[in-house]
Amino acid sequence: MIPHVARALALILAAIGLVGLAQTPASAIVDRDCGDFPTQAAAQAFMLASGAGDPHGLDGSDNDGRACESNPCPCGTVAPQPFVGNTGGTQDNTPTGTQTDADVVRRNVGNVVKVTDGDTLKVRIRGIGVRDIRIIGIDTPEVYGGTECGGRKASQRMRELAPVGSTVTLVSDPSQADRDRYGRLLRYVERKGKDVGRAQVNLGQATVYVYDHTPFRRTAGYKRVERSAQSSRRGSWNTCWR
Repeated sequence: MIPHVARALALILAAIGLVGLAQTPASAIVDRDCGDFPTQAAAQAFMLASGAGDPHGLDGSDNDGRACESNPCPCGTVAPQPFVGNTGGTQDNTPTGTQTDADVVRRNVGNVVKVTDGDTLKVRIRGIGVRDIRIIGIDTPEVYGGTECGGRKASQRMRELAPVGSTVTLVSDPSQADRDRYGRLLRYVERKGKDVGRAQVNLGQATVYVYDHTPFRRTAGYKRVERSAQSSRRGSWNTCWR
């Protein structure tokens, strides 16, 4: 082959390779995790832009379509904010853009003051004070007004999952009321990245509870672990429930 023709062909092939590389999405080159995003909304935007299948695993094990739920707000699924890098600043819960109050997920950090029973805690919320927390999506046997089978064990497990003094994150669910009829805050409780309510269901110490036929956002994941606990006869599925 004529030398100058060979050189020209090599340059053309190199240019084609560079164009192909430039067209490769950044999301396919660098794996991301929740720590790469300053807010839940930023992680949500990145997950949606990455295409179907959640290639970075940001949705977690509950597969509810919400990325990095333990990340701080701003939050939301209607108009997520684009990822702009880790700013290192603090974030607030003020709705932005097309978000409404109904879309906002509130997150508060606090410390457990008392384990009331298997599905209720008393938490000192930072900057707010002590509040009673009824965990969304679960129901455990009673220990007050007559002890039901499995009630004491469920309370014991909750003391292990969220011991007094431990730091927890309280997460609201816009699909549910803010409080129940007793004035208790309705929240998911997370500790060290674990969903405490879901853990109770997985251990067989709680059943999934959908109030007033209105599924909570994590219902599907809770139902999956409930079926697993029931089929494996874990916890009260072995001793109390048939």
